[in-house]
Amino acid sequence: MQIHLVIFGLGYTGTVLADTAAASGMIVSGITRATDAAAAGAALAAATHAVSTVPPDDDGDPILMRYGNELAQAPSLRWAGYLSTTGVYGDRDGAWVDEATAPTPGSARAARRVAAEAAWARFGDRCAVDLFRLGGIYGPGRSALDDLRAGRARRVVKPGHAFSRIHRDDIVQAVLAAMQQPRDPGARVLHLVDDEPAESAVVIEEAAKLLGVPAPPEIPYATASTTMSPMARSFWAENRKVSSRATREALGIAWRYPSYREGLRGILAEERVQGLA
Repeated sequence: MQIHLVIFGLGYTGTVLADTAAASGMIVSGITRATDAAAAGAALAAATHAVSTVPPDDDGDPILMRYGNELAQAPSLRWAGYLSTTGVYGDRDGAWVDEATAPTPGSARAARRVAAEAAWARFGDRCAVDLFRLGGIYGPGRSALDDLRAGRARRVVKPGHAFSRIHRDDIVQAVLAAMQQPRDPGARVLHLVDDEPAESAVVIEEAAKLLGVPAPPEIPYATASTTMSPMARSFWAENRKVSSRATREALGIAWRYPSYREGLRGILAEERVQGLA
């Protein structure tokens, strides 16, 4: 049976996922806020696979609120995926978490993610479900290279505080690998993070070196936090390292960009090929 993939949300990651899936021969339907009910209904009636890139809002998961019944009744659905966040683990004081670690959300935003994951996991009664917990997404047009060029990069120093990241193209690679595995019904957790959690300041320094420009001056976190938004402060308040070893083994893949170093170099090389750098 040919794969008919429905993608909810055609943003930064969803658009590239759609293009890559279509180039591989899949039928792809994108559903956004602008999609009319008839088109969405027809796509879901034919869907063999469906993935959501849309975060929950204060009222819950907007995709399931609008299309949950159609998904539950989709006659050919064999797989469902949900792009979540490693933020569900809350603060671990720099300790490692893996795919078997129980979530301990430390904010209302993260609690909404846990609730959305549980709602998507319920489709595991009838099909395979993958809950993808993502680190910070970066890639072409959305990286420390762009921040430096735009003059908005800040080298905030908080020793021992690491963030986990994932290149957009590795998200696409992992989602496509996961959805094509033969699996029985049931839900599993997969981690989409690269192999090297790193301090924010170190990533800025590497990007500056690649561009041949001076790194911005160091700003102690205590100073920088006074001008941060509440959301930014909430990200910095949590410190954890996230392992994806079990995910890579389960999917039989290796990251194309195993750390921010390879990722930034890959972005710059792509820009040069396109005449953008």
